[in-house]
Amino acid sequence: MRKPYVLLLSLLPLLLGVLGVLGTPARAADNGSWSVYPVASKVAARPYFYLSADPGQTLTDKVAVQNKTGRPLTFRLYAADAYNTARDGGFAVRTVKERMRGVGAWARPATSRITVPGHRTVTVPFTLRVPDGAEPGDHPGAIVALDERVDPGTGRLALGVRRAVGARVYLRVGGPTLGALAVEHLRIGHHQPAMPGFGDSTATVSYTLRNTGNVTLHPKARLTARGLFGRTLLDRELTRMPSELLPGQRVRLTETWQGAPQLDRADVTLTVRAPGTRESASASFLALPWLLATLVFAAGVVTGVLLVRARRGRARRSAPARPSPRVRTTPSRRRSSPSARP
Repeated sequence: MRKPYVLLLSLLPLLLGVLGVLGTPARAADNGSWSVYPVASKVAARPYFYLSADPGQTLTDKVAVQNKTGRPLTFRLYAADAYNTARDGGFAVRTVKERMRGVGAWARPATSRITVPGHRTVTVPFTLRVPDGAEPGDHPGAIVALDERVDPGTGRLALGVRRAVGARVYLRVGGPTLGALAVEHLRIGHHQPAMPGFGDSTATVSYTLRNTGNVTLHPKARLTARGLFGRTLLDRELTRMPSELLPGQRVRLTETWQGAPQLDRADVTLTVRAPGTRESASASFLALPWLLATLVFAAGVVTGVLLVRARRGRARRSAPARPSPRVRTTPSRRRSSPSARP
């Protein structure tokens, strides 16, 4: 019986240099077997393609594919649009079968397939034609080298993996630029023990961050919380932010607040800033342990019942006695004497 195969395009190499995502400059996108990078002189080495053009302009450049193994490797070479992953906002690129609207549609390598001998490097020119109606601003993408071989997996459900590595392309089309963002759908989930002091309390702050402008943003965020009477409960800079938020992209992010209040009312504010833009969103939650609330409610009900009964008892004792109803007597008829009879 043939084993079913699931073709997976490995996302990790498509992050195009994990070191670059974490903030350390990367000289080439590399997965250990091959690397892809812009052709440049040693004096002016480029970690990525940084290009600028006006609508209707055509650019030419070269990409290098280096084989680090001892055997020949054959690659599918194509241009792709970039996007932010929904899970953590990482930099990723479209697969070869997806629809392209920017760099992926405008850039064309001189050849779509290349074979690179072991421990050798092949240089391929490419052309990037910006259409006349291209929108101004940033259009990120990549030149990708895809190994079309499927590495077979093992087990009952075998997984076949296709690996790809790409060199990032940062293209800016001339025209008006705007840096803008939005903080949307701020939600707070609160988890606490049944009684204060009998366990840890945490709050989960989730929100959507959206780039509403036309340039790439490098956002920074701060989370604050105020309790009753303005007490500061939380004030910290967030670290789990995408290093790059691409134009038109949105990501759903989550932040965990350890040690959230167990008996308080918290007003939470998230402020996100980037060069030229700053946005905030707020939400509140009431920290009230359910067991304590139940006991207080039950005590209130019992107290209310006792008060009502006591008030009724006092009212009965203080009320004046009702007078007995007067008995109506029947008037006696006067008897007539015998002498009075005719």
